Amino acid sequence: MQTTRRSWLTFTALAAGLAGCGFELRKPPRYAFETLYNSIPIVSPFGVKLTRALEGSGQVEVITDPRQIERAQVIFDQLFELREKVVVGRTATGAIREFQLRLRYRFRVRSRNGIELIPDTEILLTRDINFNETGALSKESEEALLYRDMENDLVLQIQRRLASIRKI
Repeated sequence: MQTTRRSWLTFTALAAGLAGCGFELRKPPRYAFETLYNSIPIVSPFGVKLTRALEGSGQVEVITDPRQIERAQVIFDQLFELREKVVVGRTATGAIREFQLRLRYRFRVRSRNGIELIPDTEILLTRDINFNETGALSKESEEALLYRDMENDLVLQIQRRLASIRKI
């Protein structure tokens, strides 16, 4: 009887301690707007990912038709997207040993009235990749995988920035 009571008290104290520590699972971001016009071309894989992520939250309707832009509360303008592959390492004989993949992305967000909510912002993502001529084909698929990973990271960063908008 004493052991049961002691274990119950220990469990209660542990549960109260965990509840009071502030731990909380990550929640989807809250947006201050309900409709967003996305100027990214429909055929862009990144545009599809961003649209899915925003609509997946259940809070935002993404408009891609320019004829319906007046329905949007905010307008997302893609200004620039560039993928780069830069040599960062060579062997003593001059053969390429390492590349750096870069994804440079610029955007801005404005309200329907033209008020700038997020000014012209550039995000630069980089990933390093080793290179060996004997495995060139496998490195191409690894490069594509790294670019997809950078796109996913970019979508998350843009979502956080959009969630930082408090007032339209």
